[in-house]
Amino acid sequence: MDFYRVLEKRRTVRDFSDEKVSDEMLEKILAAAFKAPTNDHLRQFEFVVVRGRERIARLVSPVAENTCRIQQTGLEAAAGTMDEDEHAMFVDALPKQQRMLVQSDCLVLPFFRQKDCPLCRPANQSSLNYFASAWAAVENILLAATAEGLACAFRIPVGNESEYVKRIVGAPDDYEFTCFLAIGHAAPDAHICKQKEIRVEDRIHHDIW
Repeated sequence: MDFYRVLEKRRTVRDFSDEKVSDEMLEKILAAAFKAPTNDHLRQFEFVVVRGRERIARLVSPVAENTCRIQQTGLEAAAGTMDEDEHAMFVDALPKQQRMLVQSDCLVLPFFRQKDCPLCRPANQSSLNYFASAWAAVENILLAATAEGLACAFRIPVGNESEYVKRIVGAPDDYEFTCFLAIGHAAPDAHICKQKEIRVEDRIHHDIW
């Protein structure tokens, strides 16, 4: 698939079918992470792959509680602060946060080596280079999955989710959890949210803002 076609086709999909992703295909997709730029050139990424809906449900159990709390207070508040497209995406995404991870039947947990200081208390901007590298790797995974005709959805951990995941899978202390990453085949009736149209020429500034 042409690279720019892959960019156009990449979408967040939160509705998955029962069709499985083979180990060989998953390894090929995850290998794309190691082609991403990293600040230390060491590409210190590790991946925990969890399969089976019961295992995944246990691992993501805090997601349901945290999402329920947000649903109770966030939907009404969001209506007054988001535009129409943004609000439609939020309304579709919020109730599916746990279900999409379980339904995919293939949950990838990306970890990256964090050095120098705690992630959420950076000493300076360059302290976030490891975090930026981790997300460059995730983007490569999303594009590789799209190129192979697969669908993806991710959830950035909130509250206690990151520490819970690290404890359950036994991740080393100096590795940070990036996100919950569901990879699978899109359901035939999967909902695809409308993309916001951006005029690129309006966002490019020459010499000064």
